[in-house]
Amino acid sequence: MRTNANLFWLLTAFYIVSAGGYALWGYLDNGTVEVIGFAAISMLVFMSGFIGFYIEKTARVQGPVPEDRLDANIEDGDAEIGFFAPWSWWPLALGLGCALAFTSLAVGWWMFFIAVPLAVIAIVGFVFEHSRGHFAH
Repeated sequence: MRTNANLFWLLTAFYIVSAGGYALWGYLDNGTVEVIGFAAISMLVFMSGFIGFYIEKTARVQGPVPEDRLDANIEDGDAEIGFFAPWSWWPLALGLGCALAFTSLAVGWWMFFIAVPLAVIAIVGFVFEHSRGHFAH
């Protein structure tokens, strides 16, 4: 994880240089700094910096993981990630509801009133799918 953190810090430095170069280029070309592009590249500085900070802090607290050790085997990093229901159709319904909600921004607000109930039903079904029927705990 230390290598990943270093990569994100390197990316942060690259975005700082890119933002400065973009602002300088715009100033020399037009006499003003193009605000939208400069703001977008500057946000990349913050986003990659936040990820680098998080990964470095996690690596410091967690200690060395199998991916960082040279003597580790593949099976050292195969802990259980969690329980996933491979037969579930609820993620598809939830994705459809969210896609319709975002499509409503371009098409019209009437579609939003169709998408929100579909998304709410999908969230409730997704959360409670293991609390009813044959798969209830």
